[in-house]
Amino acid sequence: MTVLRSVLLFLLAALLEIGGAWLVWQGTREHRGWAWIGAGVLALGAYGFVATLQDDANFGRILAAYGGVFVAGSLAWGMVVDGYRPDRYDVVGALVCLAGVAVIMYAPRGH
Repeated sequence: MTVLRSVLLFLLAALLEIGGAWLVWQGTREHRGWAWIGAGVLALGAYGFVATLQDDANFGRILAAYGGVFVAGSLAWGMVVDGYRPDRYDVVGALVCLAGVAVIMYAPRGH
């Protein structure tokens, strides 16, 4: 699997998981109703499937790496959708997480 394909899968997974959680949040906390909640649940289920498309067979590695993508993606989602303004510590933390993703997923291994 190419690094580009892997990164695109991580981005799609983040869109589905963060978007799904946001839809559930909107349906529940903002009283938008069951249709929003249902759409969120479907998106969250699709996220679970997309994560399986990564080439690496190690569930723990994929989910650990995805955690870093989730951190950065959540901040980006907040900026775009909710008008959140991250401070420098948010940005530094997200960059540290993305560096962790690169090490976990793309470091050369001897197999």
